[in-house]
Amino acid sequence: MSFINRIFNFKTNSLPNAKKFLIVGLGNIGSNYQMTRHNVGFEILNYLSNKENLSFETFKLADKAIFKNKGKQLILIKPNTYMNLSGKCVKYWMTKEKIFVENILVITDELNLPFGKLRIRANGSSGGHNGLKDVEDKLGTQNYSRLRFGIGKEKTNSNKVDFVLNKWTNFEKKSLDKLFNKSCEIILSFAFEGSQNAMNKFN
Repeated sequence: MSFINRIFNFKTNSLPNAKKFLIVGLGNIGSNYQMTRHNVGFEILNYLSNKENLSFETFKLADKAIFKNKGKQLILIKPNTYMNLSGKCVKYWMTKEKIFVENILVITDELNLPFGKLRIRANGSSGGHNGLKDVEDKLGTQNYSRLRFGIGKEKTNSNKVDFVLNKWTNFEKKSLDKLFNKSCEIILSFAFEGSQNAMNKFN
């Protein structure tokens, strides 16, 4: 291989792949956090993996599964860095897999949306969410997409931390299957139809 061809191949292999997408579900590792409101990002990716017969494996900074369809590749990751350090994981896998920042979708709980309300945005602030704050800090930009899952505002006199770290109520559990399925539809729309179409379709 000539020197020119080696340089060309190096540059080509270093470029992000427009057909790759990083789908990040935020949450905290550990059995005591399972099925809590703050871990809804993990739960949605678990739902998608079960639906598509995927398996998560543990890699550096995350559990990872890969979903391939129609020439596109969705890399699903659940950070094992704990919520407040999620950005380290997102940055690592974005770089390793050569993914455009526009092809990142972060799934998280949203205290300021009513329970079950789903909202996808192509960019925006963290809204006070510590996981999103760290992603923004490590990526150096707000221009990544996020899917917010409404968990409902806490009662006036309750503690926010206690509320988000509590498990779903029996009433909420009855709606989760339907809401997780819709969340999966939004994820696939984001990857196969684009963020703008996903926003127009689901918001």
